[in-house]
Amino acid sequence: AGIEFIELPVAYDGLAVVVHKDNDFATSMTIAELRAMWAADSASKKWSDIRAGWPDREFKLYAPGQDSGTFDYFTETVNGKSGNCRPDATFSEDDNVLVRGVAGDPDGIAFFGLAYYVENKDQLGVVAIDGGDGPVVPSMQTVENGTYSPLSRPLFIYARVEATKRPEVDAFIRFYLENAPTLAGEVGYVPFPQKIYE
Repeated sequence: AGIEFIELPVAYDGLAVVVHKDNDFATSMTIAELRAMWAADSASKKWSDIRAGWPDREFKLYAPGQDSGTFDYFTETVNGKSGNCRPDATFSEDDNVLVRGVAGDPDGIAFFGLAYYVENKDQLGVVAIDGGDGPVVPSMQTVENGTYSPLSRPLFIYARVEATKRPEVDAFIRFYLENAPTLAGEVGYVPFPQKIYE
């Protein structure tokens, strides 16, 4: 639309793939295995369809609502296209519903923001993701240092250049950037290094 904008860094976000806390086999997965499980055209139904040696039991998928940025990012990164997801998953806009679903289902698996895993790690198991360089467990440290890839991403806000001339918009942006390093951690995101905000 010809609108000039400024991209402003907020924080890093990591997506966690979680399983039932008693799941002792799906401790790590490759992106190809996640795709075999989650892609819209997947015919996989059992854990044993994903990896030889895994149980011959059906898995149950839990996913964020299809209008969420988390859903878009995961499906694009794992399945190659935003929105590409099998329809038989249980979808919810409320991450607590997903936590309860997996916590109560020995064959459940879900993805959502790392913050929700951290808040509920006593109820859930987390899956290390192998993006090509070996399995990496999601954590604040692995998201920040870039080793947890590809399920981590930077988050931004955007401001129209013209709008930044208004004092209330300028004040809002300054407040955002001055407080992002502290507030990001409080809500489960990983702050950028201070020099990025400056």
